[in-house]
Amino acid sequence: MKNHRGKRTLLFPSAPHIASAASIVSKTEAQGPLGQLFDMVLEDDTWGEDSFEKAECRMFEEVVRMALAKMQRTPADLDCLFGGDLLNQIITANYAARQLNTPFLGLYGACSTMAESLLLGSVLVDGGFAGRVACVASSHFSTAERQYRYPLEMGTTEPETSQRTVTGSGCVIVTEAPSPDDVFHKIRIRAGTIGRVVDLGITDAANMGAAMAPAACDTIVTHLKDLERQVSYYDLIITGDLGRFGSEMLFSLCKDRGVDLSGRHIDCGCMIFHPEQNFHCGGSGCGCSAVTLAANLLDKVESGGVQRMLFLATGALLSPSATMQGESIPGIAHAVVLERED
Repeated sequence: MKNHRGKRTLLFPSAPHIASAASIVSKTEAQGPLGQLFDMVLEDDTWGEDSFEKAECRMFEEVVRMALAKMQRTPADLDCLFGGDLLNQIITANYAARQLNTPFLGLYGACSTMAESLLLGSVLVDGGFAGRVACVASSHFSTAERQYRYPLEMGTTEPETSQRTVTGSGCVIVTEAPSPDDVFHKIRIRAGTIGRVVDLGITDAANMGAAMAPAACDTIVTHLKDLERQVSYYDLIITGDLGRFGSEMLFSLCKDRGVDLSGRHIDCGCMIFHPEQNFHCGGSGCGCSAVTLAANLLDKVESGGVQRMLFLATGALLSPSATMQGESIPGIAHAVVLERED
């Protein structure tokens, strides 16, 4: 396999192009450090709908339309839509895809979904099977809380290891080559590393960082080994939503395997909220890495502030049923290489 390196890394010779991106968040995320960068801020978490779930579905649909509109395109111009969310049977993505009426491949990678969609979308574009794809992920604080934890009305006190699920949806458009109407002209996806399910026996659903950090470490170490690279090859190594505790755990696990992330690593979950917002270990949810990438990180590459970035979204593959049965929480992390092309 000429475009395969090591165990799990794929090379994309045609280097698919990132053409556009869009992000939608609620007022809570807009009060964080990235607040001025998001394309749309909801005044109301229900967005005028009669349930939080319907609001999340509308966010998913609208963010795709926004990303396409920026490049003078519509959903009819898509060859495929890749996306997912945190709800059972990815109902947010499914119902949004119904409205968008595009070819659709639904994904469930939990909070790793944004990187998974970019990786699979790049496979299709690089292989010549698609010319333009949309990669999307969304989450909503209120929908996730009542599915995975407790009803909001209970006002349950959260432990120090907890993170707040981001209310947000992010979309990235991947194409074969740049065109004049694109938002971005210099960002290429050069490679991707497929994650492996890793489980160290964490059972605390309020400690997602600890559940996901081992998978993030595994993917980073594998990626570097497969491509025979050092950490210094990348200006930034971005994880999705390990939060503060999970990031500390990642550093420790990587050091044990001879990889020092010092000075190179940033976590989206640590970027999206101010410490004064008092969300303990930071942000989580597949919308966390999606909106941070779409609103902030891609601009860093386009502008030349970052030349090479390893974007690594991390997911906790739990379900309410498994948690109630005392099962541990498996984790997974997928990675894509974003590089600036002068």
